[in-house]
Amino acid sequence: MKILSLLLLPIVLIFSSCTPSTPQERILKNGGKFTSLPAKHQELVERGELARGMSTDAVFLAWGSPSQRYQGLQGNIVTDRWDYFGSTPVVNNHFGMHYGIGGGSRSRYSYSGFSFGPEIQYVPYRKATVLFKNSKVDSWERMQ
Repeated sequence: MKILSLLLLPIVLIFSSCTPSTPQERILKNGGKFTSLPAKHQELVERGELARGMSTDAVFLAWGSPSQRYQGLQGNIVTDRWDYFGSTPVVNNHFGMHYGIGGGSRSRYSYSGFSFGPEIQYVPYRKATVLFKNSKVDSWERMQ
């Protein structure tokens, strides 16, 4: 039973750490943040849209947690940039040769072989950016 619990623990942690993936799920999970928004911003959040002047809470509810955050200063204005990343699959043909020596203390063996086939790699890209000035949305851009 202890071994089963240890094997399942990483899976449970992965799923429990996942943030909700839609605005509606984030609104349900963070009702207090949602109700504190102005009515106009609530409507935008429900549609997953942004507008100038929205708070960081509104952007979180609309688009979720950013992949990366950058803080800065422009003149006397505190800035915060949220970047959202996605990934795209890239298929490559793979050819390789493998060799090595294995075995325990009593017997040793060597092995070698070839492999060929498609290999899929996921390449990250920036799909959206939100720029905050003094904790309010100043601008944003999103990949089409």
